[in-house]
Amino acid sequence: MSVFANLVEHLADLLQPLFGASAAAAAIVLFTALVRLLVHPLSRAAARGQKARTELQPRITELRRKHARNPEKLQRAVLELHAAEKVSPLSGCLPSLCQVPAFFLLYHLFSSSSIGGQPNELLSHQLLAAPLGGRWADALGDGGPVGGAGLVYAVLFAFVAGVAVFSYRLTKRTMAERPMLPTGADAGGGEQVPGLGAITKVMPFMSFFTLVTVAVVPLAAALYVVTSTTWSAVERAVLYR
Repeated sequence: MSVFANLVEHLADLLQPLFGASAAAAAIVLFTALVRLLVHPLSRAAARGQKARTELQPRITELRRKHARNPEKLQRAVLELHAAEKVSPLSGCLPSLCQVPAFFLLYHLFSSSSIGGQPNELLSHQLLAAPLGGRWADALGDGGPVGGAGLVYAVLFAFVAGVAVFSYRLTKRTMAERPMLPTGADAGGGEQVPGLGAITKVMPFMSFFTLVTVAVVPLAAALYVVTSTTWSAVERAVLYR
């Protein structure tokens, strides 16, 4: 934790001439961008995997016809097909999973009053009028939704909502062009993998869950989530075009 805190402090010092009192917030955005750059090769691999899975759909449809009355055998056959073609059904999850440690580092860093037995000086940093260690509930209790910190969150929520709408439309378009489930009369009903239909229905709305995250975590962690979500939206628009 102390090493990570020093990294954020050094980045903030470098950005101080440009961003002043909000240098630590800018450092978090920069740190997030660096993490996403490191994860980008996995995102490219996930995009290639999605395209490969789309190409397998006709063969999966045939397997569904063949094993229509035996779901367990169907699931095993689909997994064997993915293995034979060296296509991982879970490759799309890797970019998100690799970012979890960075998110929790920021969460704990800005939730702790002390680091290495010393007071956590990062908690004194702000984004305009909003403390990086504070939450939306704190902003509402200190000035209300139109107070200084409340307005910072209002702008943040509006920005996240815009990104969420963009991601929703992008996901709907991508799933229409590259469906995870076969469609039409030849599909024969049912799911190619149990539970996948529910995931398909929920997936377009996942981007809106960012609004909940931003509301309940420290502002520093919220900045990480917002920056990463925005990066993901732009990245998907480029990689899945």
